[in-house]
Amino acid sequence: MKDNALSNILNQYDSKEQIDGQLYTLNLGPTHPATHGIFQNILTMDGEKILHSEQTVGYIHRAFEKISERRNFTQITTLTDRMNYCSAPINNLGWHMTVEKLIGVEVPKRVDYMRVIMMELARIADHLVCNAVIGVDTGALTGFTYMFQERERIYDIYEQICGARMTTNMGRIGGFERDFTPKFHELLNDFLKTFPKRFQEFNNLLERNRIFMDRTIGAGPISGERALNYGFTGPNLRAAGVDYDVRVATPYSSYEDFDFNIPIGTGGDTYDRFMVRQQEIWESLKIIEQALKNLPEGPFHADVPDFYLPEKADVYTKMEALIYHFKIVMGETDVPKGEVYHAVEGGNGELGFYLISDGGRTPYRLHFRRPCFIYYQAYPEMITGSVISDAVVTLSSLNVIAGELDA
Repeated sequence: MKDNALSNILNQYDSKEQIDGQLYTLNLGPTHPATHGIFQNILTMDGEKILHSEQTVGYIHRAFEKISERRNFTQITTLTDRMNYCSAPINNLGWHMTVEKLIGVEVPKRVDYMRVIMMELARIADHLVCNAVIGVDTGALTGFTYMFQERERIYDIYEQICGARMTTNMGRIGGFERDFTPKFHELLNDFLKTFPKRFQEFNNLLERNRIFMDRTIGAGPISGERALNYGFTGPNLRAAGVDYDVRVATPYSSYEDFDFNIPIGTGGDTYDRFMVRQQEIWESLKIIEQALKNLPEGPFHADVPDFYLPEKADVYTKMEALIYHFKIVMGETDVPKGEVYHAVEGGNGELGFYLISDGGRTPYRLHFRRPCFIYYQAYPEMITGSVISDAVVTLSSLNVIAGELDA
């Protein structure tokens, strides 16, 4: 079927319009600086003009969805943060909310606000990487070095919560493993104080830069209608002019308590996607400031002894705590039968978890709705008729993360 589609395109292509009278096949990836991940695009080209593209999803083959059928619900957390590893905490916390929905647990208000702070920090880190890489792919390296320093500061904050920086395993079913520490507040307050000025320097480098705008405006456009047909969500859908954000459409984790705007683009091109993410960073800062200012008092986890590890000191001295510790670690807790879907607004869009339980100790079936997997289907359509340089920045602006393709 793909061969027929290619044949039809080539048959309709007037040889008089060819740049040099010869067609070429170019492999963009699977290991190539311009793909930023392990995936492949087989391009049929006339000179630098792309006539046809056939994509290969990836070469990671991790089989997370099948592995999940043999892992207890707590262990699956470490799989989720390896999908979109640029904003791992959102994946972790989204999974915990899915399990809480299945077992019927309501977490304390403080947990909601703590989660919002960590998810918005992760969104900022994700958007910083994406937009800095778009700059690199147009030849502007300076902004990348600026923003990676800021991302590392966010990782310092992660470390205060979970002891890790990239694959975070953040939080627990029912809440957090530990409360925010004084050092956490110190790092976060310093970030909120100094980041805006540094981010504005990055804005000044690119947002109204003539070369950057010439390279990105009109590159890889997609209409709102086509984006919806493909199933786009997140910044890539909003850049095409569609006002949809999971945090507003189906609020979770008390997002309804916060005042923030949803940036919307018009043309759905690379520049729009860049600008939507830029504006979302400012909005995430506003949300974090509100959550920190109004952080409720109370416990940092729900009362769920079947899923929440007891205090280590109690495990050493109390038989009941030791039993619960053993049951949780070994995955010996049955969950109710049921079928749930829960979605969060991930760094790249609607990150969903479709979970079916047969009442056992592991999921009967678990499907991850991975936004990048959906965007990549549209990529050939978006670059057909363009040139290689446009194809590269278009892929960067979609922020296709290999870890989300091949789950």
